[in-house]
Amino acid sequence: MKTAEQPDHTTTDHRTIMVRDLLTDYAGWLLGCGATCIRLEKNLKRIAAAYGQDVELTISPHHVHIYIVDRNDRTVFTSIATAKGATSFDTITRLSTLSWRIADTGIDIRRARRMFDIIVNDRPRHTWVVPPLVALANASFCRLFGGDIQAMAVVFMATLAGYNLKMWLTSMRADLRLTFLLCSFASAVIGASSYLFNLGDTPQIAIGTSILYLVPGVPFLNSFSDMLHRFYICSFGRLMDATVLTACLSIGLCAGMIVMGVGMF
Repeated sequence: MKTAEQPDHTTTDHRTIMVRDLLTDYAGWLLGCGATCIRLEKNLKRIAAAYGQDVELTISPHHVHIYIVDRNDRTVFTSIATAKGATSFDTITRLSTLSWRIADTGIDIRRARRMFDIIVNDRPRHTWVVPPLVALANASFCRLFGGDIQAMAVVFMATLAGYNLKMWLTSMRADLRLTFLLCSFASAVIGASSYLFNLGDTPQIAIGTSILYLVPGVPFLNSFSDMLHRFYICSFGRLMDATVLTACLSIGLCAGMIVMGVGMF
């Protein structure tokens, strides 16, 4: 039986473990969803401070090394978070809102954990509407670059087919580089139909814009942001990932044009 002079560390230790697990999982999901390093660092430190912890981070493109120090007994805990999920600005926003709610209201760690699980396990609704919207956006880019109505229609179909292929390959856990190459090839082949069937007066714009939906804009922007905030290792890694993906979509585009007999110059 415990006396009044004997502190009960069981609850405290369990709470500390829950805080550390939350920080590790939070870092992995925020990184995987496409957050910048500065957002990752600020959010984790905000949550850790609310629960009496200090954190130091070493961030790479696919992992986060987390050093957690308890402010009371100065014990040190080290964990490695692996990037999870896919790029999602909605998830990033909701996770950031959670960090502010923890910091501002000091909600219990168990409740914070339940809220976190709800966010990361919430599956997107109405996914069927995403491919047509992406195709419509890409067709709008075609128009922006001077494409006519026929070119816009071709780009719409090329993007719709390529994006659906991308979703299927992603669900099959295919290599991302192979996915980009195959999707750009498929879109380029469909885009080249404007040449073969003499559809409109701007077939070259149709081919050029048919693969724009694959341009890895998020990694490029994150790389630039990380560089500005002096996360040079992660910045370089993300830049190389984006460069490789750009090379893959370029290879797919050129291969599609060659197969369809469309001159590149």
